[in-house]
Amino acid sequence: MHCEPDIAPTFAVVAPGELPSYWFRLGRSMASGVLSIDDPRGRRDVLVLRRGAVVVADATNAAHMASLRLARLINSNRNQPLNIEFDGGTVAYPPGNRSRELPLTTWVRQHLEAQVDGVLADRLVRQFAGARIMLRSDALRGITLDEADRRMVAAMTQPHRLDQIWPLARTPRFRLLAFLHFTNTIGALEHSGVSAEHSAPHQMSTAGSRDQAARTLGVPEGADAHTIKRAYHRMVRAVHPDLQPHISLHQRSELEAQFRALTSAYQQLQ
Repeated sequence: MHCEPDIAPTFAVVAPGELPSYWFRLGRSMASGVLSIDDPRGRRDVLVLRRGAVVVADATNAAHMASLRLARLINSNRNQPLNIEFDGGTVAYPPGNRSRELPLTTWVRQHLEAQVDGVLADRLVRQFAGARIMLRSDALRGITLDEADRRMVAAMTQPHRLDQIWPLARTPRFRLLAFLHFTNTIGALEHSGVSAEHSAPHQMSTAGSRDQAARTLGVPEGADAHTIKRAYHRMVRAVHPDLQPHISLHQRSELEAQFRALTSAYQQLQ
């Protein structure tokens, strides 16, 4: 069954930074057809979609290459708009095998959450601190959620501040911030009140940064250097991508982001 995307049909000019949101909506609406994307240099990329997924060639590393194409297109959209033509009436797309598809909703979430490192995590805290955050009720319609996802969603069904969401979600700080980055980028969050980032003028104190670093490493505030070092090495061994050679590309990106966040926290506490 063919479903039209819940975005403007046929032609669209996607503003800088909005491509992940556009793709997520295509994936969520189970769109099928041909997507033609013209970048600012005049290069055209053509993606064939089937039920909200990019059809991938039946070849070795084809899924990896398709993932790199999607990432490259997002990078090309950071400063310049893209002209997009979506032929949702096309039915002559390759039949293929469902194992040779790259679901857009899954890819967009993994790509955005893998971007979160220690620097971006601190920026997200500054952005949301003081504001009340609520997730739109239809934002993740049809998306598979695990238990931790459902707790985070439940914590944001009503407007809450970030410091209220953490205990309600019962989720590690890093994962919650990654989820917030994903949902905010796809336009799924509603903000009310004034965030700390936009209040005048705001800077995180050194003590506050150290407290956040301690929470990231799972050590008590004021922990000694030996405790901090042991916690860092224990957690790094668990997430170091080179110690897990059989993981997928997306899993490696997530582990690399976690590794950077742990290292940033450790450096702040030294």
